[in-house]
Amino acid sequence: MSYRPLGSSGLMVSVVGLGCNAFGTRVDADRVTAIVDAAVDEGITLFDTADVYGAGASEELLGKALRGRRDRVVVATKFGSDMGGSNGPDWGARGSRRYIRRAVEASLRRLGTDWIDLYQLHRPCPVTPVEETLAALDELVTEGKVRYVGSSNFAAWQVVDADWTAREIGTERFVSAQNKYSLVDRRAETELVPACESVGAGILPYFPLEFGLLTGKYRRGEPAPEGSRLADPRLGRRLAEANWDRIEAVEAFARDRGLTMLQVAIGGLAAQPAVASVIAGVTTPEQVRANAAAGLWEPTLEDLAALG
Repeated sequence: MSYRPLGSSGLMVSVVGLGCNAFGTRVDADRVTAIVDAAVDEGITLFDTADVYGAGASEELLGKALRGRRDRVVVATKFGSDMGGSNGPDWGARGSRRYIRRAVEASLRRLGTDWIDLYQLHRPCPVTPVEETLAALDELVTEGKVRYVGSSNFAAWQVVDADWTAREIGTERFVSAQNKYSLVDRRAETELVPACESVGAGILPYFPLEFGLLTGKYRRGEPAPEGSRLADPRLGRRLAEANWDRIEAVEAFARDRGLTMLQVAIGGLAAQPAVASVIAGVTTPEQVRANAAAGLWEPTLEDLAALG
């Protein structure tokens, strides 16, 4: 495993991160421990969760699995999604100082830790001025409850606006931007990537495997394999509406170079501008090991040109 700074900060993260969104829903406690053990063994240090994942269960299970080795890893979590009232009434202002104070204490308690390495606003708050959100997060950094702060699902202009605002009012700046980004869905490259490069924010792509479409297990015009994630009727449209031209182009690229689609999907994305760590969700320890191995592939300049 190799490591990089997250944006222009001093926070070092593994090139392959672990997405914990399935913890507490599709992954039970015993398997969470096995997954975390495998990740630590592979050198993965970035563990990304959110208070809303499993209604808090993901944070709880991750915290328990990390006991005794908390200081060896980077724990990233998020706030700002609808918690259904578990943080008290919020009236939609989940970027407010009042709400952030409640949310961070709840996450710290569930994680069983004294600090959060990267605390991310899960989505822009339509009610609260970003000045208030940044000021509240700055207070948490000063108090030592949070080390760094980041954004998630921000548009490019919001990334730039938040950075300008933080500089103007003298608060901590967002060091990261977690957005949907893969070699199939490259919309982030139009505006988000240049914006992050401009302000020095590291990109943390989520859904880098496009719900498994970049693993090679699915084929155009064929039903999803039994037991696979996209065999779930609720996700079936992702198979029907997939960009098969792009998926098959990635598959051909991999085949021509003797690589797996997984290597190209993770290693190729990790080599894109501003990307700090590729966050891939898993449900088994075997997937952790495969993702970590895939991140070892480093494309050449010619490879990157061919990937487009």
